[in-house]
Amino acid sequence: MGTLVTTRRDNSIATITMDDGKVNALSPDMFAQVNAALDKAADAAAVVLSGRPKVFSAGFDLRVLQTRGPAAEGMVLAGFELAVRLLTFPAPVLVACTGHAIAMGSFLLVSADYRIGADGPYKITANEVSIGLTIPQAAIEVCRQRLAPAYLSRALTLAEVFPPAEAVAAGFLDLVVPEPDLAEAAAAAAGRLAALDRDAHAATKLRVRGPVVAAMRADLEATGAGVRF
Repeated sequence: MGTLVTTRRDNSIATITMDDGKVNALSPDMFAQVNAALDKAADAAAVVLSGRPKVFSAGFDLRVLQTRGPAAEGMVLAGFELAVRLLTFPAPVLVACTGHAIAMGSFLLVSADYRIGADGPYKITANEVSIGLTIPQAAIEVCRQRLAPAYLSRALTLAEVFPPAEAVAAGFLDLVVPEPDLAEAAAAAAGRLAALDRDAHAATKLRVRGPVVAAMRADLEATGAGVRF
């Protein structure tokens, strides 16, 4: 297992960067390394989760998913367990969306507290229906709590592809900035988030997201993320 994730600490802000040299496939190894990085960032005042240039994440590792067996089911489960972890992380979590965010990559966007995207010819999409997969219930729950009602059906049942600017209206992103400005904008926003009272933020986050997290956890326990091959 090579290095897929790096962590940088600037004072109280932890920046976690995913980079597999390709499309940032969310493989079992990637999940393990992101979770290890979050463990190390447990005392941070804010966390920035970023991708490699042009790609935040293209979603689950298709090589594993195509095995249609226990490894694939475990990988999908790990993806939604990470989503729950981000939803409930005690420090504010900001995603710097460096480019494309597809499938599970888009679900990580809606699991974070604040999302800044790079402007460009990038695709933000939950494309499962277009490739013959039924959207898991856990994914529906995490999207429902963040996407605008008018966009929810378009995003999930029609697998619509959104450019960064429209992804703000849809609810996948909060802000889009010129690509060269992304790192600076993310650092500035993370600084503002780090100034929040951590205990109050964590407690309020759990109150706001409690029903969604409970529904997701119930689905994960009952169906293993609803994997159907």
